[in-house]
Amino acid sequence: MVSSNKKAYLAGFLDGDGSIYVRLKQNASYKYGYQIAPYIVLFQSEKVRELFEKLCNDIGLGYMRVRKDGVLEYTIGRVDSLKIFVGWVRPYLVLKKEQANLLLTILDKKERVANAKDFEKLMKLVDRFRELNYSKKRKTRRLTP
Repeated sequence: MVSSNKKAYLAGFLDGDGSIYVRLKQNASYKYGYQIAPYIVLFQSEKVRELFEKLCNDIGLGYMRVRKDGVLEYTIGRVDSLKIFVGWVRPYLVLKKEQANLLLTILDKKERVANAKDFEKLMKLVDRFRELNYSKKRKTRRLTP
């Protein structure tokens, strides 16, 4: 059982050092030619690896990896685990509440896809993450004085 304090802490961690996203990956082996891949990722410096590993073990819903740049990533990608984690943190989220709600909507709609039209609607929901999250294609602009 995860305490309310731990859930609030995890929400703050996700708001500050985490990401919620859904990727649409082209994959010919899937019925409509695309795979919907949802993720929640928490990031931390390798300098505090021991503490981060303990936190990840307490969560128990994903896996941790060490990136080449020394950043630790804890990734939750299974649908059942995503639903559990979002259920824990959603009441406490501030910055990523809209992403969490959209993720749950996508997971629900994904289970109900019956035809290509349904899948197209699902793809449009996935595209909304570009608006909510920082995009790699985003242009940096300078404010004029």
